[in-house]
Amino acid sequence: MNDYLIGVDIGTGGTKAGIFDEQGNQLAGAFQESELRHPKSGWVEQDMEDFYSSAAATIKKIIKKSGVDPGDVAALAFDGQMSGIGSIDENWEPVTRYDNWLDIRCEPFIKKMQKRAGEQILKKAGAPPTYSHGPKMLWWKENHPDVFDKIAKFIVPACYVAGKMAGLKSDEAFIDYTYLHFTCLADNKNKKWDDELCRIFDIPRDKLPQIVKPGTIIGEVTGKAARECNLKEGIPIAAGAGDTTATYLGAGIVDPGVIFDVAGTASVFASCTKEFAPDVEYETVMCSRSVIEGLWNPIAFINGGGLCLRWFRDEIGQKEREIAEKEDEDPYYYYDQQAQNIPPGSDNLLFVPHFGGRVLPPQPNLRGSWVGLSWGQKKSSLYRSILEGIAYEYYHYFKIKKALYPDTDFKEVRVLGGGSKSSFWNQLKSDVLDLPYVRIVQEEPAVLGSAVIAGYAAGLFDDLAETARKFVDKRESYEPRPEYHDYYKKYAKTYTDLIKDLEKTYTRLHELEEL
Repeated sequence: MNDYLIGVDIGTGGTKAGIFDEQGNQLAGAFQESELRHPKSGWVEQDMEDFYSSAAATIKKIIKKSGVDPGDVAALAFDGQMSGIGSIDENWEPVTRYDNWLDIRCEPFIKKMQKRAGEQILKKAGAPPTYSHGPKMLWWKENHPDVFDKIAKFIVPACYVAGKMAGLKSDEAFIDYTYLHFTCLADNKNKKWDDELCRIFDIPRDKLPQIVKPGTIIGEVTGKAARECNLKEGIPIAAGAGDTTATYLGAGIVDPGVIFDVAGTASVFASCTKEFAPDVEYETVMCSRSVIEGLWNPIAFINGGGLCLRWFRDEIGQKEREIAEKEDEDPYYYYDQQAQNIPPGSDNLLFVPHFGGRVLPPQPNLRGSWVGLSWGQKKSSLYRSILEGIAYEYYHYFKIKKALYPDTDFKEVRVLGGGSKSSFWNQLKSDVLDLPYVRIVQEEPAVLGSAVIAGYAAGLFDDLAETARKFVDKRESYEPRPEYHDYYKKYAKTYTDLIKDLEKTYTRLHELEEL
């Protein structure tokens, strides 16, 4: 009898499932796209039930495609979106739709939490209020108290799916500790809810789920779920992790000093350290927990950095996209080729990638910008400036991380995600940061990370870190070029100064909009 592991990633764009053997080889994968609802400007919602149905459908597909006997599945685990929040009643039925991390309706409550206890939240939870659980909970409490009263527990997508598959009731609802920095209500260092923060914001403690360690067995697949997923009843279900944190594990980010660039929908710049060090001075780097006890994953990210490139493709680069597609070529590769003809600095052009506001530091009024436009610039100048703008934001994050963790020797950046396919961009970011960039190729790292957690829960793996190191797949490496770094860092500093000025301008524009 063989032991197989299932990992499921409840992402923004869709749900992915994979089945793996004990050596980390993926035998089959499946994907089902998700629907994002936009009922009002700035609102982004998803149906909670869609998370479950898509998980069931993708699990069913991988069992069929792999040919694995359902009885040979040792365990499964789920990871999912982190900073949004959903809710359930006593019977595990959704009360509200999932308030997605891209949803910006809670902006007034970010300011409210910041004003009343911002530093306290930061020191305890490891991150300041942003588009995350606390402000989103307050939005429901203040704007729809009747709905708020019906909520038995607030819950994140992965935990909702796992609990429904296990047939849990609301008093068994859980959240694993990798999400705590996004709650605004937790004592992250001690892995517990903070009674004082709950009191300050009048969030009933009984509406918050129990906090568990990733890998905790939370239940077993019910007969009903087994029929819907083509699984065997009684398979253990383990608490997984947040999708980003599961990705770190799947990509082998388990050693202090390794930095991780997730070049995806969100541009994520994370690392691995041994210390809990809240960023009180800059309020930019969140101190999140690793799946592995005793390790931390300081993280900063651009809310939709990769979406800026998609926006360029769809709104500005349509002609070039059509040319690329006729030649059966990736449009982004085509844009890269054109952008390489533009000198560093993009013809003296700076791009600000915060189309939906800056997540951290909390600057919800900030918006995307080009500064330095002139008639002599081309579309390729605009495109290169987007790549550079995201790199300059990373430069800002890295300076803060070096100050927060002076004893950590930051060795290299490992890059993964759609943007990692761009050798041009990898080299550019290496030059800006003055760090080696290593492209890794993992088959769905979040899904693999969840499968590793499931294997740990089932007793197949004794050491999470060692297992993750063994499964990592490194490819191309890019070394920084000192002459380019010396040039870029001047632009990076100007970029940082620019954002300070733009924040004032966009705050004023926001005030005019409200008049």
